[in-house]
Amino acid sequence: MDFNAAYVMTINGEPVAGEGTIDVVNPATGAVFATAPDCSKAQLDDAVAAARTAYPAWRDTPIEERADMLVKMSDAMAAHADELARLFTTEQGRPLDAARMEVGGAAQWLKAIASMRPPVNVAEDSDTQYVETRYVPLGVVCAISPWNFPVTLAVVKIAPALLAGNTMVLKPSPFTPLCTLRMGEIFRDILPPGVLNIISGGDDLGPWMTAHPGFDKISFTGSTATGKRVMENAAKDLKKVTLELGGNDAAIVLPDVDVDAVAQQIFFGAFFNTAQICVATKRLYVHEDVYDALRDKLLEISNATKVGDGSQQGVNLGPIQNKRQYERVMDLLDDAKTNGLTLLQGSEIPDGGGYFVPVTIVDNPPEASRVVQEEAFGPILPMLKFTDVEDVIERANDSEYGLAGAVWSKDTDKAIEIARRMETGTIWVNQNLRVRPDTPFGGHKQSGIGVEYGIEGLLEFMAPQSIMVAKSA
Repeated sequence: MDFNAAYVMTINGEPVAGEGTIDVVNPATGAVFATAPDCSKAQLDDAVAAARTAYPAWRDTPIEERADMLVKMSDAMAAHADELARLFTTEQGRPLDAARMEVGGAAQWLKAIASMRPPVNVAEDSDTQYVETRYVPLGVVCAISPWNFPVTLAVVKIAPALLAGNTMVLKPSPFTPLCTLRMGEIFRDILPPGVLNIISGGDDLGPWMTAHPGFDKISFTGSTATGKRVMENAAKDLKKVTLELGGNDAAIVLPDVDVDAVAQQIFFGAFFNTAQICVATKRLYVHEDVYDALRDKLLEISNATKVGDGSQQGVNLGPIQNKRQYERVMDLLDDAKTNGLTLLQGSEIPDGGGYFVPVTIVDNPPEASRVVQEEAFGPILPMLKFTDVEDVIERANDSEYGLAGAVWSKDTDKAIEIARRMETGTIWVNQNLRVRPDTPFGGHKQSGIGVEYGIEGLLEFMAPQSIMVAKSA
């Protein structure tokens, strides 16, 4: 596969080179392997103008026709799945089989969203009044997607926004722009010009977009710190926002679990995608009766887990995606070592220039330690003992975040009771990392505003419009 291809943006249905370029690094080697366009302010203006020009006709296109185009986009992604997966692994780092899963899942997500329809609610239909509330599109959407799931988290913005009748300008992370740019090329012959514009650029482009007066809505996925800056920019024009932000997700393991039966799921709930998942288990609270057994089993799995270049056979976990995040993770590890915490580390990491971090379990650290209080977004899992259920619920909830959580127990009713007391948007019982296109997903507290997925996620890209009709007597 030629990674030296000239990657271009899609603006108004046309291929557009940037006025400059940004380097794209393979995180398994630390070396630049391609360049992406660096969008200028003038080109951003062009993209917004194209989206705004395309909006009236797209808004007025029947929803069935818009849905049909999403289905065609899904089929086109599936036809290019192998190409996209290989490109994904090279720019993101995840092993190839898991990259294929993401590309295939994103294609299916397009079809699932295409089947949804916004409701029309009739409050009264009497002899004197007809009152209905329907939902209408917002206009032009600014979408900013992150580097940890660059294909999926682009698609989950594109699909509902376009189905709802909006047009869009989408920016992928500068660390993983290539798959998204390629998707823009693939979709170019399906959508009318200007409906979906995909641009790329460095650190300046995101703030330019969120401050741009031409947008009506911002959909952002990323860190809480950046989300706050997005909201500040949006406030200037009262843009509507959906923010899917960070999490420091807690899982609670009760003493009745079968350790051998659940350990593998708990391990990959924490470490899949090298733990670069906003809803990964990041604090594992385990009852003292099964703590040692689960810790030892997780370490056994860790030792059998191969860390390396995702393009190679047999690799289970890839590198940290970028140098900036790698340095943050290593700083957290160094802090744990400096403070004398017990680190249990799994299989060795490969030599070379890649951003590899060993799978690390921190054995019962203090609750106040940085490794517990901060979201690592890397393969560091603090395991903490508990004895009392009331105490552990309080500890799990003692966070500024509230994105997701999990409860593990043979007693499903007891687990559900605990789950309902957790202050998060999603709670899994005896499973984890499950999201569905028909189920809303969003965070409490500082983990976000609004929701994605489900009919509720579709309505985030729409506004209610009530029509009240007086009937003749």
